[in-house]
Amino acid sequence: MPPKLAINPEATKIVETWKEFVVFAASIDVLYKATNNEDLSLAIDDLIEKEKQLAEGTYPELFDVFQVKSRQRVLRTYLYKVKASILENQETTEPTVEMLEAYNAMRKQFNVIVNSQLDKELILDEK
Repeated sequence: MPPKLAINPEATKIVETWKEFVVFAASIDVLYKATNNEDLSLAIDDLIEKEKQLAEGTYPELFDVFQVKSRQRVLRTYLYKVKASILENQETTEPTVEMLEAYNAMRKQFNVIVNSQLDKELILDEK
């Protein structure tokens, strides 16, 4: 399993106030502890519910952008791919890794957004 990508301190401050994401991230932590397909199935069912709440919740202003929401849609797709693999008694390792990579891509986007904030006053200052 790929390790969770670290979120930089500035993005962490924002994410910590985003209740739905904090709950979703806690469910991801449970997924890492799954040791068999039954545990994985329960974790995925929980993640699917938490992802729905995340999608319906209020995003922090800085992260309420297409770049984050599109990565969340990709993550949702892989969540359902893992669920389908479980239901069809297929190998779950590859779709689970893909899902975690999609989660990391979303976390990476938080860092990118925070690191690329331009000072609008400097740009608009016409002195």
